[in-house]
Amino acid sequence: MVCVCVSPSGYIAPWSGRFYSLWDTGYAKIHIPIIASVSEHQPTTWVSFFFDLHILVCTFPAGLWFCIKNINDERVFVALYAISAVYFAGVMVRLMLTLTPVVCMLSAVAFSSVFEHYLGDDMKRQSPPVEDSSDEDDRKNAGNLYDKAGKVRKHVSEQEKAEEGLGPNIKSIVTMLMLMLLMMFAVHCTWVTSNAYSSPSVVLASYNNDGSRNILDDFREAYYWLRQNTDEHARVMSWWDYGYQIAGMANRTTLVDNNTWNNSHIALVGKAMSSNETAAYEIMRSLDVDYVLIIFGGVIGYSGDDINKFLWMVRIAEGEHPRDIRESDYFTPQGEFRVDKAGSPTLLNCLMYKMSYYRFGEMQLDFRTPPGFDRTRNAEIGNKDITLKHLEEAFTSEHWLVRIYKVKKLENRDRVEHQLRGTDTKQKYTSKKTSKRKRGHIKNKLSLKKGKKLSKKFL
Repeated sequence: MVCVCVSPSGYIAPWSGRFYSLWDTGYAKIHIPIIASVSEHQPTTWVSFFFDLHILVCTFPAGLWFCIKNINDERVFVALYAISAVYFAGVMVRLMLTLTPVVCMLSAVAFSSVFEHYLGDDMKRQSPPVEDSSDEDDRKNAGNLYDKAGKVRKHVSEQEKAEEGLGPNIKSIVTMLMLMLLMMFAVHCTWVTSNAYSSPSVVLASYNNDGSRNILDDFREAYYWLRQNTDEHARVMSWWDYGYQIAGMANRTTLVDNNTWNNSHIALVGKAMSSNETAAYEIMRSLDVDYVLIIFGGVIGYSGDDINKFLWMVRIAEGEHPRDIRESDYFTPQGEFRVDKAGSPTLLNCLMYKMSYYRFGEMQLDFRTPPGFDRTRNAEIGNKDITLKHLEEAFTSEHWLVRIYKVKKLENRDRVEHQLRGTDTKQKYTSKKTSKRKRGHIKNKLSLKKGKKLSKKFL
């Protein structure tokens, strides 16, 4: 409350957009698209909850109930921490880190309570049972043949059941079930750690039908090519997702990187990607760009390519340049985002589309699909005859996952388009030939005049 009251006075810096997006999930998408475009800022799905927590998703509420059942000062803090962490983890995926400690704690409380209940009866049976005072009186007055009024004597079988408590079969089943859940949780954690959280993001793996694994090393291959075949002062333009990788592995300067605080610079790169080639070339010339790197997954079906991220580029660019870029221009009249012939003309002629599908219309992946079939979008591309005027292809990785284009230098003089030499067609001559008179007529024909031959006497 103190921070909320003091922040308007200027003593505390104003809250950032990430803070506002925690309370209003639609705030970032409307006002700051760069925050909403980050995958870590997306709402957490149930699949992510189960993938990270496994059986703790079920045992966590049980532990919270046990904690609230016997409430005290310490457990109030744990309960408040659990409820607030669940809310914030549901807003952003990255805040799962704040939820996992309390989930582990309360799940341990749940398992401990269950084991105490089902394994603690044996210890209770070892202690002598408390005798009823009425039974003691009966033992003293053994001669009484009648029971006292209001007293109901238990049957022998009921007394044995009360002493036995839970049956051994029930205890064994519950104990084995809890141990199996813990064993499954340990196996799942080992698999997630080894496959999801230990694999490098620059090396992709795919599995064949027979279970064999294929390693896709296109990222490292492309970065090594940049390092070996470009000038050390070359500038590379790409989307900000790959900025740190290019700087670290290729040792080349990038325009934008994963430090997303400079929203205007990222918006300028998004404007270049979503504009036509001529307008994008002017932006690249102003930024001294030498190479352009894009990620294309249409060949192998990689869903994290730049075409799937393209709408975020458009939204971020529209936030800074609303007069030049409009998101509605990249949708069909029916409101669909399509890359086939029914796609928007603005999309089919933008720089990102041309760089992604350049020469792709000539490739036929298999006999069941036509040439230029995009496996990621499951569609045949609409613009197959793509020509580049200001860019030239410099490198394409083995699986077409990474494509690098070189920006052409400005020519010394403008090109003059050569035209065919024309003939003067002002004077037209019509032939006087007819079907009956097939003899031709020569205009301005020279006429020869015969002279007289001189006789000998004049000689």
